[in-house]
Order: sequence, then C-alpha cells, then structure tokens
Amino acid sequence: MDYSILRKLGLDDKEIKIYLKLLEYGAISVRGLAELTELNRGTTYDALKRLQEIGLVSYYHQQKKQKFVAEDPERIIKIVERQEEEISVAREKISELIPELKSLQDKEAHQPTTKFYEGRTGVREIMSDLLETMAKVENTEREYYVYSATKASEDINEAYPDFTKDRVKRNIRVKSISLATGGGLHGLDERRWLGTHDESATFILIYKDKCAFISQDAHDQPVGVIIENKMICETQKIIFLKLWETLSE
Repeated sequence: MDYSILRKLGLDDKEIKIYLKLLEYGAISVRGLAELTELNRGTTYDALKRLQEIGLVSYYHQQKKQKFVAEDPERIIKIVERQEEEISVAREKISELIPELKSLQDKEAHQPTTKFYEGRTGVREIMSDLLETMAKVENTEREYYVYSATKASEDINEAYPDFTKDRVKRNIRVKSISLATGGGLHGLDERRWLGTHDESATFILIYKDKCAFISQDAHDQPVGVIIENKMICETQKIIFLKLWETLSE
C-alpha cells in the first residue's frame, strides 16, 4: 500500500512511520514506540507532539505512564477538509493582497530586474514567460519583436517544440529579423533578413517591458537572461523598428 499520500497532510517520513506503528500496535509508550520505529526518544516525542497538533494522535495516563494512541483513520478526512477551508480562506486573502503587492512592485519599476536561466529547461521558461506575458496584453497589442539567430533557434525548438503553435493559439504576433539566412513564416508572423552569414548564438526577444537573451555558454549549452525594465525595452523597440524599416521583406 502506498502511504506517501500522507505527506500531502504535511507529515514527514518519521511521523508517518510512527502513526502507522500506533495503528498497528495500539496504545504504547514513547520508549516502546522508539524501539519499534528504531528512532531515538527525542525524535519520537517531537513527532508525537506534531501528530497530536494535527489531530492524528492522542494520549492518556496508565499507572503513571503516558501512553499514546492513534486516532481513527477517518480523522484524516476531517484534516483534509480543514486544510481545504484554510486554503480557501488563504486564497481570498491573497487575492486581496495582490493589488498591494503589485503597487510595491510598480514603485520599483525603474530598477531593472534580471533573471538568469540555464539549460533547455531554462530556455522553455523564458519562452513560456513570453507567452504568459503577452497573453495578458490587449489583443490588438499582442506583438513582440525578435532578432533570430540560428544556433539559439535550434535550442529553442528543442526546448519548446510546440511554441509556435501555442503562440498562434493565443493570437500573438511577431516581427522577426533573421541575422543569417533561413527561417520561414508559420502564422501571425513577419520576417526580414539582415543578410549576414554569421550564425551568432544570441537570440533576442523584446516583449512588453522585458528583453530576453538566449545564447550558449563556453560548452555550447543554452543559457538565457530576462531583463525587466520599461525604459530598456522601449529603447530596444526603437532600434528594432528603425532597422525593420530599412530591411526589405
């Protein structure tokens, strides 16, 4: 039988072990329980205290000795229901708190925020952030800009093969400037070419108030960074669109 579900209640492995032994052997002292579980008495006592707090264990005195006993397993349902109620209340309070937290974040909007990512998992997180960020923008403004590079494009395709499909599904448009030759159109996109033969590994995305850079490290492994700052992003947009105007389709 898989008892790991008990971890969802917040129990660790030692607490689960003690609770199961109490169910199996009935009322028992700390010393006896420590011997059965092969845990020291201090650890056993701390675990029992925790199990009492959440309502899975109780105790009584017998001939001046303290005996512990497991509560009916049906009590677990009550604990889950109580946790659900607490989560529901917490969700409401968090919803009320979000506007205040966002106002604090907006006060520091002039300070760039930088986040680093490694490997293909990190690349996928960057591309997912792009989709999630743009999905929150008004439909008529869902457009971002890209400097496309061959090597990084390959890493992106391997990290997130369904990216284009998900982008189109969310009605997000893109203008792309390819640094080298190659690259086609896939829907809701426009592409122009810089005409170089450089297969530079750096891939640059400009979206909302963020700029993301995806490249490769010295070992040819993908790495990335997201810089979140409105002024930096606006400057990059100006440069991109001016270059876009000079290039032929």
